[in-house]
Amino acid sequence: MIEIDKLNFNKVGGLIPCIVQDQQTNKVLMLGYMNKEALQKTLAEKQLTFFSRTKQKLWTKGETSGNFLLLKEVMMDCDQDTLLFKVTPIGATCHTGADTCFNENNKIDGLEFLESIIQNRKKNPKENSYTNQLLNSGINKVAQKVGEEAIELVIEAKDNNKELFLNEAADLMYHYLVLLAAKDFTLEDVLSVLNSRHK
Repeated sequence: MIEIDKLNFNKVGGLIPCIVQDQQTNKVLMLGYMNKEALQKTLAEKQLTFFSRTKQKLWTKGETSGNFLLLKEVMMDCDQDTLLFKVTPIGATCHTGADTCFNENNKIDGLEFLESIIQNRKKNPKENSYTNQLLNSGINKVAQKVGEEAIELVIEAKDNNKELFLNEAADLMYHYLVLLAAKDFTLEDVLSVLNSRHK
């Protein structure tokens, strides 16, 4: 965490601007302000509490709506006068009901979306779920399915049927993500390895 005494609260009259970002999607959810008391409460309770400049008092985000911002990480900027909070939002962040105060959708898409579904199935098994059947079949079966899908993709790559090729590519990607989940790894772990190769 951070050392409160190192922060410069003087630039904005005893307050510090706080950028709030979804830890999973990296979307900026809102901007708020904290005084020392709000920051101490936030760090102690792991829920974001701000200082309302309008009402001149502390307010915990979600205290009336139930849409809390759960603290995961906090960082101080280079000038020690702004904070970045990485959070897990519970519900919409904006008082208008929007996902963010900038009216952006805060949804996981792409491979991360698919990975989140697979991880959710792993943690919360669902009856008749193919993902759960695959995970329950053991690592050898999951690895075998990845191999089968890779061969099918290679075969389709030699032909000119776009639809079949893309379907096989999707099947391989899905089974690859199931294999990662079965081995207790994530896409982020793989990307970390790839990124390290370019340093």
